[in-house]
Amino acid sequence: EMSANVVDLCPVGALTHRPWAFSARPWEMDGTESIDVIDAVGSAIRVDTRGGAVMRILPRNNDAVNEEWISDKTRHVADGLKTQRLDTPYIRKDGRLQPASWDEALGLVASKLKAAAPDKIGAIAGDLAGAEEMFALKDLLTRGAVKSFDCRQAGDKLDPKLGRASYVFNSSIDGIEQADVILIIGSNPRIEAPVLNARIRKRWRTGELKVGVVGVKAPLTYPAEYLGAGPDTLVHIASGEHPFAATFKAAKNPLMIVGQAAYARADGLAVLAAAARILLSASVSKDQSWNGFNVLHTAAARVAGLDLGFVPMTGGKDVAGMLAGGMEFLYLLGADECDLSRAGPAFIVYQGSHGDKGAERADVVLPGAAYTEKSATYVNTEGRAQQTVKAGFAPGDAKEDWTIIRALSERAGAKLPYDTLAELRAAMFKAAPQLAALDSVETRVASGLETLAKLKGATSSEAFVPAIGDFYLTNPIARSSAVMAGMSQLRYAQMQKLSAAE
Repeated sequence: EMSANVVDLCPVGALTHRPWAFSARPWEMDGTESIDVIDAVGSAIRVDTRGGAVMRILPRNNDAVNEEWISDKTRHVADGLKTQRLDTPYIRKDGRLQPASWDEALGLVASKLKAAAPDKIGAIAGDLAGAEEMFALKDLLTRGAVKSFDCRQAGDKLDPKLGRASYVFNSSIDGIEQADVILIIGSNPRIEAPVLNARIRKRWRTGELKVGVVGVKAPLTYPAEYLGAGPDTLVHIASGEHPFAATFKAAKNPLMIVGQAAYARADGLAVLAAAARILLSASVSKDQSWNGFNVLHTAAARVAGLDLGFVPMTGGKDVAGMLAGGMEFLYLLGADECDLSRAGPAFIVYQGSHGDKGAERADVVLPGAAYTEKSATYVNTEGRAQQTVKAGFAPGDAKEDWTIIRALSERAGAKLPYDTLAELRAAMFKAAPQLAALDSVETRVASGLETLAKLKGATSSEAFVPAIGDFYLTNPIARSSAVMAGMSQLRYAQMQKLSAAE
């Protein structure tokens, strides 16, 4: 029988769940070990299915990443995998999306792709895209001299040319337990990565940790010294004028967490450069194997996209440039978090698992698979490559994402040279060897930040703003979940009540 299952549905997503708290007749379900992609932590999970439908998601133990925990959203988002699903191709006719066959849909996409000028073709990868489909799409389009790619929907100013150390969580997640001072810049780990935030609290409970925050003043699960609202404070710390500069420099293992609110803005590179200078200054005469410069991502696809170079090539456009008008053809690989109202008359292809924002704007919709329905490679925020395992099949006529792109390539006259997933991965690993090192984190010394630290640029005086507006509605799966919708409404009601009380 079911054991006691008391779950506090906290509207800030701070709570996590132990694996032994759920034992409801497991013999009636099929369990598959996989990886969570709802955020960028990459927690180890078990997906329980019955009749092909996902019934529940539980944590698996992985001491290096999530220990024995998963976030509330990861646990309760499962119903979103069953609703608003795309299960057949669609073509827009007379202003409305209408069902179509795969041959018809792929034929239309291929004809539009061949007719468009290479400099007016672009591709945007979404937050849940696997490395395989990103690699295949880039491979296909670059054969046609396309240069406009971007996996940074939020406008991140992260650049793989600056080295991998400039865009990953270098200390590793379990390295948090060695830190004695943490500087959080433009991030709220409690919302952006609840499981990672639990590590910070665990370290704080030892009594050996001080935390400083630059950005939005928000309640965390541990005491933190509020230092300031934006880049001005960061510049003062970098110059040594701020009192916290001495605290950070005196630490044996100084650690900083730079969030999306800091680097997804016009002066993002300047902010990252200032943060790198602070870390390098604090690392002088210390163990150089300790690299406390950490970028906290909010999207599971982001690091793999950067590793694969799914960013603008020389002469290419980023997300903002592609959506500024002037494009003839846009391929959205599960991209739902950017403002498509500015795309103009471009012919838009949306490939994804849910009927969300991207599908609503598309001229052709190609139904793909959710993360529980395919074997795909993801790289978490610390640069750890992991692979999901298929727990069920995509509904209806939906296909695994890389196979859609492979079929499209044949119709477009640029047949990709791999017919199996193994062949695709062999080509992908050759292009990005770090993706082949599954479940491992390489040591990236602090000196690898010198190129970033030397960048010049002025920072704005504009304060950092929250990177996530609603914790419960951050991706198409969550927005399709009735549980997440209820939690979002509860959170809004509580905020209204607090505002009224003030």
